[in-house]
Amino acid sequence: MSKNDLDKKDLHEENLQEQAEKNETIKEENREEAVEGTDRETVQKPDAQEEEEKEAKDDLEGKYNELSDRFLRLVAEYDNFKKRTQKEKSDIYISATADVIEAILPVADTISRALEMDKDNQGIALIEKQLLDSLKSIGVEVIPAVGETFDPEFHNAVFHVEDENVAENTIVEEFARGYKYKNKVIRHSVVKVAN
Repeated sequence: MSKNDLDKKDLHEENLQEQAEKNETIKEENREEAVEGTDRETVQKPDAQEEEEKEAKDDLEGKYNELSDRFLRLVAEYDNFKKRTQKEKSDIYISATADVIEAILPVADTISRALEMDKDNQGIALIEKQLLDSLKSIGVEVIPAVGETFDPEFHNAVFHVEDENVAENTIVEEFARGYKYKNKVIRHSVVKVAN
């Protein structure tokens, strides 16, 4: 190759290189213009976009608050349901037990009357003690009467007597024992009260 050909080749390479640099500069300028254009668009449209985002956020917060409120209400309802059913079960148990005890009380009364007729009979005394101990072990209590102040929640007055030796509204005699089970009166004491 001649020197002339080499010079042409070098010149051609230089032209190609200059052309590549120009193209790169043009690309860079176009990129900058595109970025500036995007910035202008974002500068012109931020209010609309922010407004949409705010509305979406508010909508999500509203749905969250609604679901949270529903959840808390359901939890409260379930808790109330559990408490109510537990109380109902307890009330049913107490009522059923009271019914059974009430059915047994005439037997206790008969045993007490038999013991009053034959005070020396140790067998009847032991049976009465065992029955009263059994009732006490399941929570049945005898309502105190003689010497106590009359209380209509626990006592049923069938006689009134004038007695100056006893304070007013004092029970002086018991005709039938009263019983209660867990603060529920199964049978009121039948009593005579001094006025």
